[in-house]
Amino acid sequence: MPASDLNLRHLRAILAIHRHGTISAAAHEVNLTQSAITQGLARVEHQIGMPLFERSSGGMRPTPAAALFVPRIAAALARIASPRVTAAQMRALLALARAGSYAGGAHAIGVSEASLHRAVRDLSVALGRDLVERRGRGVTLTRRGGELARACALASAELNAGLEELAALAGRETGRIAIGAMPLCRARLLPAAIARFHARYPHYTIVVSEGSHAELVGPLRDGELDLLIGALRDPAPGADLEQRPLFEDRPVVIGRADHPLAGTDPSLDMLARYPWSVAAPGAPLRDHWEAMFAGAGLAVPRVPVECGSVIAIRQLMMSSDFLTLLSPDQVAVELEAGWLTILCSAPPAIVRTIGVTTRAGWRLTPLQGAFLSELGLETLTS
Repeated sequence: MPASDLNLRHLRAILAIHRHGTISAAAHEVNLTQSAITQGLARVEHQIGMPLFERSSGGMRPTPAAALFVPRIAAALARIASPRVTAAQMRALLALARAGSYAGGAHAIGVSEASLHRAVRDLSVALGRDLVERRGRGVTLTRRGGELARACALASAELNAGLEELAALAGRETGRIAIGAMPLCRARLLPAAIARFHARYPHYTIVVSEGSHAELVGPLRDGELDLLIGALRDPAPGADLEQRPLFEDRPVVIGRADHPLAGTDPSLDMLARYPWSVAAPGAPLRDHWEAMFAGAGLAVPRVPVECGSVIAIRQLMMSSDFLTLLSPDQVAVELEAGWLTILCSAPPAIVRTIGVTTRAGWRLTPLQGAFLSELGLETLTS
């Protein structure tokens, strides 16, 4: 069951019951009748398939399920920060934000375009904010609309995590973890961790999205990704994100096996005479590559091919005299097959830290924690 099926008013009532211990006190806080709260609680318990409270003459006692789910509810409602937002409106705003148009958003969630438009408009009226503005023939979210969409996405992520924890409590190890994979981790680190994790938890789904840090950090902040794996940034990308190191990687200079410099232990001056293919400016590896020459007092060579795709770089090098700076792990198969060769090591100062980036305050589910332990983050706990 997705989090969008849950009624936010019912969740607010559950939070009030947990806070006060009685339905009557909860009814007073959320301005609902006791019968409405009782019916709402019963509906949520039916949806999750387990009781959240034990009824007794002394009041409502939380069950183990409530101990797991209530903190997730509290975190989600704190993100939304308004009792005027409904689940349907939240779903509509997220669909519009992700699709970039009413037509695309409506298609994505299976409603009419008019219904989606009405839900977003009603949300805007309820909050007294302009959430959407027209630009030419299209629409875009206002600053406040974008902030609310991000808050709703993170709230949805909290609730979905809570539903996964409830499933695990019931003996069903189901759920998903969404990973942003930057170039280096795709070669060995991530596939090996996924294989080990899948052997232990075969019913858990892992979704991997490839891209650069610039392409993936937005979806991480929006709650679409749970974590990024790859080269850490220095300085850190913001107070809302946390970086945890895994290991240090030392890049090497690589060319085709029969490159003119193969077996010569070339100097930096000799390397500068050949064409290079490296990542675009701003990428940590590009910064290291430039520092490699600048640190030796040499002019930084021109880069005729800026590329972050290892597959493309590999093919380019195998058919030309191009050079690149990569981790040996990224082309391990090609090195073992004898198609490419390591021409020389980079200077000792050229090193990058590979690790995991998450949202600050991210509360892991037990199975997400188990996956991170497969990566080597044994000290990261929920």
